[in-house]
Amino acid sequence: MTTQLLPHADARFILMSDFDGTITERDSNDTATDDLGFGVDRRRELNVDILNHNKTFRDAFAEMLESVSKNGHSFEDVRQYLVKHITLDAGFKTCYKWCEAHDVPVVIVSSGMKPIIEAIFANLVGEQDAAKIDIIANDVDISDNGSWKIKFRHPESGFGHDKSRATAPYRDLAHRPTIFFCGDGVSDLSAAKAADLLFVKVIPGYIRQQFVSHTNDLSVHCDRENIPYIPFETFDKVQEVIARIVDGKSTVQDELAQHKK
Repeated sequence: MTTQLLPHADARFILMSDFDGTITERDSNDTATDDLGFGVDRRRELNVDILNHNKTFRDAFAEMLESVSKNGHSFEDVRQYLVKHITLDAGFKTCYKWCEAHDVPVVIVSSGMKPIIEAIFANLVGEQDAAKIDIIANDVDISDNGSWKIKFRHPESGFGHDKSRATAPYRDLAHRPTIFFCGDGVSDLSAAKAADLLFVKVIPGYIRQQFVSHTNDLSVHCDRENIPYIPFETFDKVQEVIARIVDGKSTVQDELAQHKK
């Protein structure tokens, strides 16, 4: 992508974030799989397979969503169900407004399906704010008979959507911005090493270096691979850290040192 086509080529800082389970309290794809598909136990088995490199995220994720379609749920039914059941991280709206006021673009980089993300997001933050935020995500293929399946941005990649490609054009700029990335799960593995500062969403009571986890899959991966990150429970923490950096009161290195295990 050329500089002219980059929407935030002049930004000094960019906040990129996963959507499901990071901006939202519960992952919408997990919710669909658990409630409408083959259930939580099989989903967790597949997530462990991904972490152990026994299955690609792309193939496991497609299998999860396929279980929802095979159970007879139309895409529109799934969208309406998720709009009703998905809630927002308690600190995200405030963090977003701070970013908007301080010229820090917010970009959603998701392995979910864009039509569902748009519907959920408009419901949670309002259509006006939702329309301002860039969404880089997978899409959906809906057949004439009503069946549907995920349409991956990068079907040749084992990630389906290689999130590191969202940061790559900015990292290649001569005046490259500082890139913050927020994530929580196995879909964020490709972006973990690509950001200048990685924030990993964790559950209350989380203990670093505990390699058996039911929800902190990204933290497990980062601890195993010695990838530095800052854990957070809500976007209040994210705003606090990036504000210090943007205001020149701290640096990425300072923040990582302060939050080092």
